[in-house]
Amino acid sequence: MARMEQILTLYALPYDPLYPVVCYDERPCFLIGEAVEPLTLQSGRVRKEHYAYEKNGSCSLLAAIEPLTGKRTAQVHPQRTKQEYALFCQDLAAQYPDAVKIRFVQDNLNTHDVSAFYENMPTDEALALAERFEFYFTPKSANWLNMIEIEFSALARQCLHRRIPTIAQLEREILA
Repeated sequence: MARMEQILTLYALPYDPLYPVVCYDERPCFLIGEAVEPLTLQSGRVRKEHYAYEKNGSCSLLAAIEPLTGKRTAQVHPQRTKQEYALFCQDLAAQYPDAVKIRFVQDNLNTHDVSAFYENMPTDEALALAERFEFYFTPKSANWLNMIEIEFSALARQCLHRRIPTIAQLEREILA
């Protein structure tokens, strides 16, 4: 209960560019292609898909949103490891050069830890990056408290529900 109250209190704070609140999570995505050429879409008709499809593997969508400004960032990677997490955090920190601390809301996944920084970059860089973040963890089974989940829901309706065969195409769709 304390973590939930901590996150809700964080969300209620007024916007402060020196202490931005950023919500982060990742989502697996399956790369699915067409096994049969789809029928041409006709005006006034419902789009139809053949039941047969081609499995092209999977990848991971890493994303963050700053709820009070709507600023979003996303990356698509072939996998989800501590290395991708560290690179994402490094990129995010670069987007907030004037921030004293980035208040970072995330779940308790094993890769969501500053050890990811130390395992994937020189110690001085890892320490500097770790000092840029203030971590807030959602309670177990309460990932719905993380506002990035709303963004994932919107993305699912806009493009993730369709068959997307490659990482490059998924990245184009997500970033659009």
